[in-house]
Amino acid sequence: MKILYASVIALSAAAAPLTAETMENDGDLIRSRDITGGTIYAATDAERANWLGWGSYDSIGENWRDIGQIEDVVLGEDGQMVGVVAEVGGFLDIADKHVMISLDDVSLVPADDEEYAVVTNKTEEELDSMQGVDEGYWD
Repeated sequence: MKILYASVIALSAAAAPLTAETMENDGDLIRSRDITGGTIYAATDAERANWLGWGSYDSIGENWRDIGQIEDVVLGEDGQMVGVVAEVGGFLDIADKHVMISLDDVSLVPADDEEYAVVTNKTEEELDSMQGVDEGYWD
């Protein structure tokens, strides 16, 4: 038992500098709270025709249309982001719908210094026609 405790203490001591170093260099990290609640924009027809995908935009386009809100970030079993849950349609949370948009169909865009939005190559009509997701979908 003493060997186990000694091993845990040694591993903790060895990992502490690594954790501190990682926290100091977190400038490239984005927290989910900075994404959820953000706006979802539809790209223009020309941008959809030449979709560049993830990381292609560094600001919100002037002609993008606000079509919804980011409700959640979806991760795969490996911990990698696979998409976002979007709230689309409806008015004042009445008759709205939650759909999952694949990572292939969105690009993260800085909205300001602290928050993000996404632009999608899907139209509002395409999102409205997608299968809705709710809490039961993930079970």
